[in-house]
Amino acid sequence: MNKLNKFLKNKNTVTILGVLICLVILYVGYTVRINSKTKLIDVYYAKETIQPKTLITEDMIAKTSVPAAFIKGTYYKNYDDIVGKYSNYNTMIAAGSIFYSDLLIDEANLPDAVLYDINEGERVVSFPVDMVTTYGNSMMPGNIIDVYVKLYDDNGKLVYGEFFENIEILGVKDANGKNVFENTQESRTPAYIYFSLPEAKYLLFSSLNYIETNSIEVVLVPNTVTFDAEDPNATEVTSEYLYDFVLDKLEKIDDQEDLYNELLNEIEQAALEESQNNQTDNNQDATNE
Repeated sequence: MNKLNKFLKNKNTVTILGVLICLVILYVGYTVRINSKTKLIDVYYAKETIQPKTLITEDMIAKTSVPAAFIKGTYYKNYDDIVGKYSNYNTMIAAGSIFYSDLLIDEANLPDAVLYDINEGERVVSFPVDMVTTYGNSMMPGNIIDVYVKLYDDNGKLVYGEFFENIEILGVKDANGKNVFENTQESRTPAYIYFSLPEAKYLLFSSLNYIETNSIEVVLVPNTVTFDAEDPNATEVTSEYLYDFVLDKLEKIDDQEDLYNELLNEIEQAALEESQNNQTDNNQDATNE
């Protein structure tokens, strides 16, 4: 016992024991950590590239084992939880990808991107197009466009002008209602472009269908492109000129009184809201100064 006490009281001995204990703790901790990272777990992955809004079937799924450290985020662990779901509307699942939770949704939750997240108080317009009017199918969702109108005035003079500016494209669909750009493995021809307008502008735009004139042509133009009327005799006019022309024509149509009155009301309301917003901005600027 005396020898043991002397041995334990020796500073060198205590230091060596302390170092050994620390080394053992580090080794055990390191081993546990490495084992937890390199431990293989079973996961399901896509055998092929899966396009958006595609039903997940058994032949699309395979199983493999990977180190746990390779997995980031939440994923589907059960086979039955994957089969029967759909790839998300804005997601293409690459071949070899694990089925992460945000990649799949139930059929009932499949939204139409065209009608998804529309600003409050706006309405969706479906405008017919083709390969030529979409500049070779180069007008895509998210692009910003301007809306131009060409028409003959009461004097038979061809005029044109910008009707609306800076309108975001919500979607482009083919004649079968499929989104043109959602599938990278199919070539789809654009048939409709979708965008939304505030109520007043929506009614103005809709009113063009009721105007009796020689011809009215609506042209969608990327905001990076300068519009060309393609007629040396055409005269460019302002948006206000076109609005007044539409209102004047609409007022004279007997069976469109309700549309005319609704349009006037919406225009007045939009003008009031714009005035109030400008006043708020001015007050804020004055406060900041």
